[in-house]
Amino acid sequence: MIGRISGTLLHKQASDILVDVGGVGYELQVPMTTLFQLPEVGQQVTLSTHFVVRDDAQLLYGFFEESDRRLFRQLIKVNGVGPKLALTILSGMDGGQFGRCVDNNDLKTLVALPGVGRKTAERLLVEMRDKVADWTSGSATPAVLSGSADAGRARDRVADAEGALIALGYKPQEAARAVSAVNGDEVESSEELIRRALKSMVSA
Repeated sequence: MIGRISGTLLHKQASDILVDVGGVGYELQVPMTTLFQLPEVGQQVTLSTHFVVRDDAQLLYGFFEESDRRLFRQLIKVNGVGPKLALTILSGMDGGQFGRCVDNNDLKTLVALPGVGRKTAERLLVEMRDKVADWTSGSATPAVLSGSADAGRARDRVADAEGALIALGYKPQEAARAVSAVNGDEVESSEELIRRALKSMVSA
């Protein structure tokens, strides 16, 4: 079991990253809540990890916050929630927001996430009700990574944000509309644009 990774961040693009550990490159899948908090490429990073072995693949999932890994592990125990859907949930909201959804019996917000149907949302509300204490307080606010605001970077920022939303399961038209609705001169990075778009889509 690989429980922790510490090394040099070589690549990051929703929702995959590459970390060099002693000359070995580890590919990890991460939720957006983790992607927002990663350092710049070339810097050191330490992540809590969850290792999954399947018949056709070995997958490593990374989390900036240990509480996110605990939530991820609880989510994949719920019937109908696999690692991919658990990452989608953690990309749309942090642990504190998820805890508040459960406390408030907020079915609408959960169903707004791609891939979360009504029955799955209902199971989440029931099965996670007694497990949310770790995530209802002290959740970290995603860090905003700075970037240039010139026209070329602005186009790249929009393309990256739309691609990230599509990778999470949103339709291209939905992704384009959501990104366009929240884009503005004050947005300085694709991570910030993704965060705003996700927030608007979940709260709509």
